[in-house]
Amino acid sequence: MQIRRTKIIATLGPATDSPDVLAALIKAGADVLRINLSHGTHEEQAARAKQVREVARSLQKEVAILADLRGPKIRLERFSEGSVTLASGDVFTLDTSDKAPPGSQSGIGVTYKGLADDVSPSDLLLLDDGLVTMRVVEIKGRKIVCKVEAGGLLGDRKGINLQGGGLSLPGIATHDIEDIPRVAAMGVDFLAVSFPRNADDMNEARRLLRKAGSHARLVAKIERTEAITNLEEIIAASDAILIARGDLGVEIGDAALPGLQKLITEKSLAKNLVVITATQMMQSMVKSPIPTRAEVLDVANAVFDGTDAVMLSAETAVGRHPGTVVEAMNRICLGAERYADTNLDIDQLQVQFERIDQAIAMAAMFMATHVSVQAIVALTESGSTAKWLSRVRSSVPIFALSPLAESRRRMALYRGVYPVAHDFRTDVEEAQSEGVGMLVQKGYINSGDRIILTMGENTGCKGGTNTLRLVQLGEGGYSQYQPSVDID
Repeated sequence: MQIRRTKIIATLGPATDSPDVLAALIKAGADVLRINLSHGTHEEQAARAKQVREVARSLQKEVAILADLRGPKIRLERFSEGSVTLASGDVFTLDTSDKAPPGSQSGIGVTYKGLADDVSPSDLLLLDDGLVTMRVVEIKGRKIVCKVEAGGLLGDRKGINLQGGGLSLPGIATHDIEDIPRVAAMGVDFLAVSFPRNADDMNEARRLLRKAGSHARLVAKIERTEAITNLEEIIAASDAILIARGDLGVEIGDAALPGLQKLITEKSLAKNLVVITATQMMQSMVKSPIPTRAEVLDVANAVFDGTDAVMLSAETAVGRHPGTVVEAMNRICLGAERYADTNLDIDQLQVQFERIDQAIAMAAMFMATHVSVQAIVALTESGSTAKWLSRVRSSVPIFALSPLAESRRRMALYRGVYPVAHDFRTDVEEAQSEGVGMLVQKGYINSGDRIILTMGENTGCKGGTNTLRLVQLGEGGYSQYQPSVDID
């Protein structure tokens, strides 16, 4: 049975608030569930996080929660009628004053009060991910007078981008500073930082998160021009990279986006970071029960590039078929993985072996690429060994056994890693035997299979993985495994 290696992130929203729908999402293959703080109240988001834990527990599934900060994104305020339809040639005013009136056909307030200082006549503003565009004509005090170039429907709270970037927005907005303690209280596993400019923004978010008592891992969303300029330092300051193709594509232009997606993926993987590919991957399925062929190829190409995870946004949050879209993405990932290159040269990894568990993990993957094995079984307290194992692209499944729920949830994001609950005992041999036996009972491995085992001599010690074994499961019983002789 083929097991999907690429992970799926699904965004929660009104369409997933039913426990039955949420359960269907998880059963269909969602590994990580995303809470987007840009939408909904804090009470609604906290209730969603709680429900994820309850439903995942009832299904006995290891599911991580990713909270996504609002970031310093510029948004329109609200229209008096909810929306307007603009035509090419219309004059439309963006009001950055503190007391802008409700939006109308002639203009609307904006959330970023410094926008009038950052733009100049002839600048092009892109609204709602570029669906509506307007050219700056003049600045009148705190008002930006524009001429619509590409019209369309414009609704409440839609985003605004400046083509080419260059806005003087901070990386961590005031509302993010207020949101981080709330996110920490939810017990999330990952925190996505929106619109970071540099490593300082990521370091500040980490400081605030740790101050709030959370050990969630940090995800940097690459979605502004400045982040591309400072990509190397952002990668060094992050635990994972998310390629947010919506705002990034608007700022840099759609022609540059495909090449940058591959560049960001390559640079992140070269530094052994987790990579997430996001935005409009299955956009037509917000309404349609089937994806377009272009969407199928988009998801597949991300898999071919080596992404750890692919992400769904509106498709599940507000779409008509949340479970169906996850099923479709699962199917596409499996199909792509049958053709993905899993024979990469392990020497390409940029590993300094600063810790013993890193060296053990790389030795295990070297062995897996040169010896026929059916699985890798890692007894890991913190999950760090599993992360290092996942950095080598391989078709060999990695079963990560850990007694810590938070470690298992984090590992749900790592490519090719399948977390399993297992309480370690003081006796190493007993812990291995019971762990292997449990995997056989679950049908993940079989008697006669050759597997690689990694573990620590002293169980219960974080970061203590220091042992590697190549064993063959005995035919007489799942607990009877012995060193292999032939390693063809």
